[in-house]
Amino acid sequence: MAEPRTVTVNRKARHDYFIEESVEAGLVLTGSEVKSLRDGRANLKDSFARVDHGEAFLVNAHISPYDPAARDGHEPTRSRKLLLHRREIDRLSGKVKEKGLTVIPLRLYFNARGRAKVELGLARGKRQYDKRQTIKEREARRETERALRSSRRQGR
Repeated sequence: MAEPRTVTVNRKARHDYFIEESVEAGLVLTGSEVKSLRDGRANLKDSFARVDHGEAFLVNAHISPYDPAARDGHEPTRSRKLLLHRREIDRLSGKVKEKGLTVIPLRLYFNARGRAKVELGLARGKRQYDKRQTIKEREARRETERALRSSRRQGR
């Protein structure tokens, strides 16, 4: 079987939120949306998941129109239904209601069977000082890696 192929990653998600857990969900898509995803033309910035009347939806995810399907194309930012088990939907909606968490898409990909999937993260928003702390830790890690690499080179 083929390896899962990532279409797009929501890079701002890990910068703006603490991800507490993640869930895989299927997507209900039209044919032109699938074609556009296979071309890698999607953006998850500013998108989120919402539970309405016991159904989960991906809101504000942008999938560019597929040019050859101009006549029968799709609306780029329409709400798309997420395919989750009932207990997963209930658990996610319960946590969002009680803890002040939100559900955001982390990445959009095709699994080994060729099905479009979205990885959803149960997230808590970071404050400004949390973001600064994360950046500081990342830069410190890079510095130590750089120092280790240079010391290995000089040790030769």
